Amino acid sequence: MLQLDRSKVNPILVPDESNWWESKAVFNCSVLNDGKTIHMLYRAIGEYTNYVSRIGYASSNDGLSFTRKKEVALYPEMDYERYGIEDPRLMTIEKETYVTYVVLSNYVKNNPSVSTALAKTDDFSHYKRLGIITILGSDDKDVVLFPKFREGTSSYMMLHRPSTWVGPEYNTEKPSIWIAEGDSITNFKKHSPLVKPEQSWEALKIGVGVPPIRTEKGWLVIYHGVSTEHVYSAGAFLLDIKEPRKILGRTKAPLLAPEEDYEIKGDVNNVVFPTGACILDNELFVYYGAADKVCCVATVELQEILDYLLSDKCSS
Repeated sequence: MLQLDRSKVNPILVPDESNWWESKAVFNCSVLNDGKTIHMLYRAIGEYTNYVSRIGYASSNDGLSFTRKKEVALYPEMDYERYGIEDPRLMTIEKETYVTYVVLSNYVKNNPSVSTALAKTDDFSHYKRLGIITILGSDDKDVVLFPKFREGTSSYMMLHRPSTWVGPEYNTEKPSIWIAEGDSITNFKKHSPLVKPEQSWEALKIGVGVPPIRTEKGWLVIYHGVSTEHVYSAGAFLLDIKEPRKILGRTKAPLLAPEEDYEIKGDVNNVVFPTGACILDNELFVYYGAADKVCCVATVELQEILDYLLSDKCSS
């Protein structure tokens, strides 16, 4: 079975005790490669009492060594953000840079419902809030947008994981990855389940990790699955370029599962949570949060993972 190769320099980002807002944990990082710089946004924790998340910024030239800013990139400003800003995903749509992020209805310790909001930025220092883009009450997170219009239409496409949409009326028994179409970047309709939990390593729930990457073989998506033992692992699937509702291949076994100490022990044990990816010299760099404590990266040759997803080992 195909496996991602962990970087020897993992973890690539650890808490900075000298900087209060990221002194306890830094994890679930997303990246965007603009051809010159690899930009990273990551989730940060500075206290455990209320566990309010903020988002930091770092940059790199090689995808391994990152320099971070001391200032918070995104912090709670709007009323809907006041309990924290979590798990950013970065994407480029029509030459504009967007970030989706999770917001809470209450403090983490109070078991809040969750929604996903959208912002855009030109410089990674200033962000224009575009508001919540998911349906209230759906407990919707792991939201990513496709980097262009759907082929032949003026529609936007989104992948998301509405946790409350389960049962016969939703045609899925476990929290699944859904696909949606919208007439604007903040208004999505036509929701339908796309990928459901199938294997034991993802039996509890699944969610998109990385915004779809356009390749010559299809849209490459890295996702996470959670077992009944609450172990988080990473897998992948490939969608048709012209019709992204068509699945071309999907991993049956994890590409990456908690094995190293930094993945097994942390604020939440046994977690590999992919949230970002980019291609450097035909190699896919997958960035992930480990044990809700640190940021890490693992790699694979792009052609190798595409061939694997289209092989008999990943067919339905």
